[in-house]
Amino acid sequence: MVKEIEKTGLTVIHICTVVPISQTVGANRIVPAIAIPHPLGNPNLSLEEEKKLRRSIVAKALNAMTIPVDNQTVFE
Repeated sequence: MVKEIEKTGLTVIHICTVVPISQTVGANRIVPAIAIPHPLGNPNLSLEEEKKLRRSIVAKALNAMTIPVDNQTVFE
């Protein structure tokens, strides 16, 4: 699905918990997430720490949108 969306000219960032799966499906811009049940958070953190964690993942994804890529790239 990622490749089909990108064919329309929209940049796609795949935030995922299992990077090899994203690579298998052909995602060009991959941002690793935290864990399968909580990809964009960690319920063991305080509310403030979790908010910082979520913001950092989203910021990484937004930054990835601005970087031209020719091959699959994982934004650590």
